[in-house]
Amino acid sequence: MTDSTIPPEVTEDVRRLLADAGITDDTELVSRILVTGVGLGLDDTSRLDLKITSAALSEMRLAFRLFAPYRDIPKVTVFGSARTRPDDPLYTTTVDLARELARRGWMVVTGAGPGIMQAAAEGAGAEHSLGVSIRLPFEEKPNAIVGANSRNVAMKYFFTRKLMLVKESSGFVCMPGGFGTLDEMFELLTLQQTGKAEPTPIVLLDEPGGHFWRGLQQFADEHLIPSGVISPDDLDRVLVTDSVERAAEEVTGFWRNYDSLRWIGQRLVLRLRAEPTDAEVAELNERFGHLLTTGRIERSGPRRREVQDDDRVDLPRLIMSYDQFRVGQLFHLIRAVNSLASAPPAAPPAAPSQRRA
Repeated sequence: MTDSTIPPEVTEDVRRLLADAGITDDTELVSRILVTGVGLGLDDTSRLDLKITSAALSEMRLAFRLFAPYRDIPKVTVFGSARTRPDDPLYTTTVDLARELARRGWMVVTGAGPGIMQAAAEGAGAEHSLGVSIRLPFEEKPNAIVGANSRNVAMKYFFTRKLMLVKESSGFVCMPGGFGTLDEMFELLTLQQTGKAEPTPIVLLDEPGGHFWRGLQQFADEHLIPSGVISPDDLDRVLVTDSVERAAEEVTGFWRNYDSLRWIGQRLVLRLRAEPTDAEVAELNERFGHLLTTGRIERSGPRRREVQDDDRVDLPRLIMSYDQFRVGQLFHLIRAVNSLASAPPAAPPAAPSQRRA
């Protein structure tokens, strides 16, 4: 990809700069970043826009470096209110959840603030916690758990912070919270609804006997679905519960057999941990054949493009012509795959960077 507004000699100078710096991997992508910066300078971009771009890129680099040593460890992001006090039952519930997920081998990612974020870091422990904090006048420092071992990066902008809280995780738990928590929760649902993010488990967890998230479900049933602004099954991908055990099982069990997916042209490839039997594939076709545009669900080896990219080529696959307008119901198929008798015991998934080409 080239930018016609950039003189060709500038692009060549950038490539020589990369060679002089010793950069040999993904040089086209690095070159594009630098050339885009040159383009911003040529576009008479305002100083404010340049400051936004520079700060966002710098923050993303710091966040990438924070997460890099832990790329092989599955992570769950816990969202919730900074105002929740330690004597609140929600605080205790969050501590218990994070402790259980850490026991299962997961790291817990939070916004590194007080309240629910502190509770999650406390439950997981310093060795299993990562933080992405936001610089605010009244929340300037990360909580003591993530701050003590420097496993935190501070962000100026909410959009870069949200990117890192979502990008690195293989599961999400939302505790009751205010505007910020609801914004993060709806962002997750929007990414899943539109197919802009790979399927991941999302849990809306309340204190024992709590009704916070049930109110959201009721609002969807009584207003959003009847008015046609969301589909009847849009909340099927979400588990609403007040059980720590069910929440932990939803996050980890989602990866019992399902590993990842990839679209190749109009065909969907599901990568699994265990190869299904002929009878199991026949059952999947009977239950989910209506979600296909044509043909059947079939077992498959890695496709040519996957081999070229060395993309999870060791795993068995199911391939199908899946209706891309019904991505919401893909969660039902994944849950069915995880429930097959051939599926192995639950185990931590590969981290996102390993699952995606």
